[in-house]
Amino acid sequence: MTEVATRAQAFGLIAEGVAAGLSAPWRLYLARGCRYLSLSVGDRAEWNAWRTHLGCPELSVRVYDAGGEIRRSSVAEVVLDGCRISVELVEEIGTDDLDQLLVADPTAIEPEDR
Repeated sequence: MTEVATRAQAFGLIAEGVAAGLSAPWRLYLARGCRYLSLSVGDRAEWNAWRTHLGCPELSVRVYDAGGEIRRSSVAEVVLDGCRISVELVEEIGTDDLDQLLVADPTAIEPEDR
């Protein structure tokens, strides 16, 4: 696939998602050479919707301290036609959420289980 075709395909996937009703990512980064496309979304519902749309099977979760605030970064990735596409969600969490840090989808936990 040529660079132009890969670029068109990468942006086409995003355009298809937005046309299907997904929220547009608040940040979209396409690396030079079109081998890496990164989407940043605003909340977990958007993240899950984009993961489903793109078919992202891989997931990593990282928790880190950002100047006194605890943040959880969830990243899902897929490689399509040689282009690595990632969807990232960064959430600020409180110490009352510490029991959920290792849960892949905290929305799946019932309120009485929290």
